[in-house]
Amino acid sequence: MAVAPFDPARALTLARETLQIEADALLALKERLANGESENFAGAVALLLNCTGRVVISGIGKSGHIARKIAATLASTGTPAMFVHPAEAQHGDLGMITNQDVFIAISNSGEASELMSIGPIIKRMGAGLIAMTGNPHSSLAKLANVHLNVKVQKEACPLNLAPTASTTATLALGDALAVSLLDAKGFREEDFARSHPGGALGRKLLTLVRDVMRSGDAVPKVPVDTLLPEALFEITKKGLAMTAVVDAEDRAVGVFTDGDLRRLLSSVQDFTKVAVADVMSKNPRTVSPGQLAVEAVGLMEQYRINQLLVADGDGRLVGALHIHDLTRAKVI
Repeated sequence: MAVAPFDPARALTLARETLQIEADALLALKERLANGESENFAGAVALLLNCTGRVVISGIGKSGHIARKIAATLASTGTPAMFVHPAEAQHGDLGMITNQDVFIAISNSGEASELMSIGPIIKRMGAGLIAMTGNPHSSLAKLANVHLNVKVQKEACPLNLAPTASTTATLALGDALAVSLLDAKGFREEDFARSHPGGALGRKLLTLVRDVMRSGDAVPKVPVDTLLPEALFEITKKGLAMTAVVDAEDRAVGVFTDGDLRRLLSSVQDFTKVAVADVMSKNPRTVSPGQLAVEAVGLMEQYRINQLLVADGDGRLVGALHIHDLTRAKVI
């Protein structure tokens, strides 16, 4: 293969042409969904929505790569889905598919032999079959319960050979199916977080106060009859820049913070005789251990505070929370 000298201008021209060709392919697909393909798309969504098993997606070559991505998108948005390689399906993996599943076969030509060899078997077992092809008159399209037309006028490849615009159109239509399904199922942020526990959204929506709070001996607290010097010692010892003030039943009746101390400096000469109950902030803000950590963040921001006490349903102190705890847990 002869290698021509690199021409930056030509590279940029081809890049722009590629993007334009693929954009045109998507716009054409959009127009077809608004007109002649609307019933087919709605039928595919209904078939997937009523699926009591899993969505199984298959394709060979570049279509296989697209199938994997569509399966991943469906699975992460509330529709149980998996990829099955059509060649492996011919040698045992077909056993993964049941009559409760919906099978999506992806082939631009609609004639992929690997898919055609298993398509009739899938139909006979009673599973739903959706074909995504660029040829509505192909064997696979005729076999399917629902056909989705992903035909493009041309590939972005200058030779019109390498799958480019066609794979882009197929991928986009797969995204359209996933979005339509998640909306129909009432899929919410909380549901998304459950399937993405390692992501930022998962941490925000799944992390509870009890997961990040300080508990036991790490919680600064003093009895309500404590003198201020002992309260200051507790603040220094526990390193939270505050201490809870509790009654005989361990209920949080107040809180004394570094900020309260600074405000006292100009008015109190002898701290040794001051009771913490006389200078504490009464009825402190609290959260429950079962609340979302992100709710604790909201309270801190609303009231411009850096610490929160954690109390159970009876108001008893069970923990303490500093904004740094939330930062370390990557809730913020």
